[in-house]
Amino acid sequence: MLLRGGPALRRFSTGRVYFKNKLKLALIGQSLFGQHVYSHLRKEGHQVVGVFTVPDKDGRADPLALAAEKDGTPVFKFPRWRAKGRTVQEVVEAYRAVGAELNVLPFCTQFIPMDIIDSPKLGSIIYHPSLLPRHRGASAINWTLIMGDKKAGFSVFWADDGLDTGPILLQRSCDVKPNDTVDTLYNRFLFPEGIKAMVEAVQLIADGNAPRIPQPEEGATYEGIQRKENAEIRWDQTAEALHNWIRGHDKAPGAWAEINGQTVTFYGSSLLNSSVPPGEALEIKGAQKPGLVTKNGLVLFGSDGKALTVRNLQFEDGKMIPASQYFSGDESSTLELTAEEQQVAVTIQGIWAGILSNVRAIEASTDFFKSGASSMDVARLVEEIRQKCGGLQLQNEDVYLATTFGDFVQKVVRKLRGEDQAAELVVDYVSREADGRTVRMPHQCFIGGEFVDAQDGRTYNAVNPADGSTICKVAYASLADVDKAVAAAKDAFENGAWGRMNARERGRLMYRLADLLEENQEELAIIEALDSGAVYTLALKTHVGMSVQTFRYFAGWCDKIQGSTIPINQARPNRNLTFTKKEPIGVCAIIIPWNYPLMMLAWKSAACLAAGNTLVLKPAQVTPLTALKFAELSARAGFPKGVINILPGSGGVAGQRLSEHPDVGKLGFTGSTSIGKQIMKSCAVSNLKRVSLELGGKSPLIIFSDCELNKAVRMGMGAVFFNKGENCIAAGRLFVEESIHDEFVMRVVEEIKKMKIGDPLDRSTDHGPQNHKAHLEKLLQYCEAGVKEGATLVYGGRQVQRPGFFMEPTVFTDVEDHMFLAKEESFGPIMIISKFQNGSFTIRDSSRNEYSPDQNDMAYLIRSQRPDDEQLLFGKVFKLGSCALAYRFIKLF
Repeated sequence: MLLRGGPALRRFSTGRVYFKNKLKLALIGQSLFGQHVYSHLRKEGHQVVGVFTVPDKDGRADPLALAAEKDGTPVFKFPRWRAKGRTVQEVVEAYRAVGAELNVLPFCTQFIPMDIIDSPKLGSIIYHPSLLPRHRGASAINWTLIMGDKKAGFSVFWADDGLDTGPILLQRSCDVKPNDTVDTLYNRFLFPEGIKAMVEAVQLIADGNAPRIPQPEEGATYEGIQRKENAEIRWDQTAEALHNWIRGHDKAPGAWAEINGQTVTFYGSSLLNSSVPPGEALEIKGAQKPGLVTKNGLVLFGSDGKALTVRNLQFEDGKMIPASQYFSGDESSTLELTAEEQQVAVTIQGIWAGILSNVRAIEASTDFFKSGASSMDVARLVEEIRQKCGGLQLQNEDVYLATTFGDFVQKVVRKLRGEDQAAELVVDYVSREADGRTVRMPHQCFIGGEFVDAQDGRTYNAVNPADGSTICKVAYASLADVDKAVAAAKDAFENGAWGRMNARERGRLMYRLADLLEENQEELAIIEALDSGAVYTLALKTHVGMSVQTFRYFAGWCDKIQGSTIPINQARPNRNLTFTKKEPIGVCAIIIPWNYPLMMLAWKSAACLAAGNTLVLKPAQVTPLTALKFAELSARAGFPKGVINILPGSGGVAGQRLSEHPDVGKLGFTGSTSIGKQIMKSCAVSNLKRVSLELGGKSPLIIFSDCELNKAVRMGMGAVFFNKGENCIAAGRLFVEESIHDEFVMRVVEEIKKMKIGDPLDRSTDHGPQNHKAHLEKLLQYCEAGVKEGATLVYGGRQVQRPGFFMEPTVFTDVEDHMFLAKEESFGPIMIISKFQNGSFTIRDSSRNEYSPDQNDMAYLIRSQRPDDEQLLFGKVFKLGSCALAYRFIKLF
């Protein structure tokens, strides 16, 4: 039902304003942007009576069509609207049948006839990615950058028969940052704000308040879609102008220049604001000064003497390389062989022919594996070359990284010349003096085997919780960085050495990584203490020590993951059977929490890598530093580029994009239940990716009167205060039998008073700072809520008066079932104690039925290993909390 004019506004109980004027809308367009506009308009109460979009491509519907079809909205997929200059009649009939009052065209790329545009009584509105009248035309975003505009934005305008010349309805603008690209502008502003603006524009029209502001001719421009032949770089410009030209043409069609007789396209430009690093000169046709190939990329010089850096280069054959590797490329044409080297090539050709006996002739393009070679043949090839080529020692990886004969000969020759050394890992360390040593920490994103700044240059502060000081600035990954990391992981899985590597080689790399973690365990423990507040001794033993053990454990699994074969029919002649082959999924995304930064990384990633997957990992925003150090060690262990990618930054940006990304096959997440629900939904809507969730809980600990009290006190304190209470298996609530309750509480308080609170790097410290300021504030509010509800604050509940985020270990008693403290997890050093009457303990199962075992029954349940009793234990006792760890029910005899 559509509700019309009337000034009064009514509200539903949700608070959303629904009873404004609403319209019947036809959406004409395509893309994810169109899908979001469609969904938001429906949420605001408008009725979408028809969606007109493009035909399916390769059997896949456009995102806008998918959303509309799911909702049951009529969808029309016309390949064209016009034929021989006239509107197709069946299109007109289908369109007019829906009875739209307004056409909404979000980022529509189809040419819509004016009789459709003018058909609804309220006309049509279109989204355009520029501040009209400037940059009319389809390449408006590109031209905003090419022309060096300081402001970017978009317009929603009334459609007319001109080229983006209709009256303006509304506009929004943003600043253009020095190193913005089309992608960063789109992701940061044009996409999210454009959706909001389209919805606002529709409501303005519905309410009769939409302006029609004529576009002035002053300042109006029109630049057509750029073609490759017109994107050649003119070198008689300033560095800023060159930068604008290159970034404005990234990703299409790509700005180019001629180098050594071939067209080379430049991508990933950024202005160079620091001194020019050392490098090797590269002549570029037309450039006033040679470029410089440096460890950070290709440095180019403008007519003003200033410089810019280009990250990637693409050649005419489509091959793209990091610009820093221009002179170390492995193309066969780059090496001329001496007579002696040609003889080596002939020897190698004979070895290949002996192995690939089914191949008529070994040519440069012959692929070792596509011609039928196996992992055994790799070992034979390596050994025969060692035997027949003067003891030249190759690694199995050399074969996997150069699979064609031409590339393999080049690699062997470089080995002979000593030129094929692995490219040195470039790490821009932040150094910090701590614990009597210099700690060196990477701080950039780790993507495709390289440490790189976030594409938009954003950073944030990593804070030391012990004193609130800034450790360093860390890259803040953007949506573009997520896409780049996923692409690197996908390429490593599908085309790189990792996907071709046998299981034992994977295991060998994982063992090597475990060794490096162990060799660097002291430095890792210091970084963990600085970044997360973990007490050093605990970090060394648990955070780092268990990470080493985890990688060694899963390294052993690499060659033991097996499928199964099951005979299902012995009837001759076929003897039918079924078989299961376990194969890696592909790209796995991992989002980890902040309480055990390195250990959670190890638990999630080691199994992923052992199975042959590649990964993109987002550490918690507040604890990124051990993950980035791990990335460095993985590269030094020899993991191929792209197998491991680390993206520091926001869960709302990078984490959400990973859950939505269509090329991610599985996502693992540890964190809150609310975020887990959102992630599961995003994973389902995007591509039904597999999901593993480890969410919050509040597990009980039950202490009976016949226990050894001293031992129960120690175990109870460990269950609550271990790792400052920032522990997913912490005992969220203690139940203590009445007869020992007071003494138990008294002994706990006595032990707390003996605890040393202080610097986590001090070996005598028992209790370090909470992980970050926001968490400390949440814990203090948690305590305030407990006091207000009537629980007794026995000890603590306050921030320690010293720099940093320290909280006193806290004890509450007289906690009743209905209280906030009894139901919500604190994830901090707060002991919640409830007493129960002597000799009885009532437990409610999921149906609220009461079960009151005596102490012997409880002892039997805890000791029993029989399946029926395990079900009883988890069906009754488990309902007190949400963590399936029954061993927390202490019964000491």
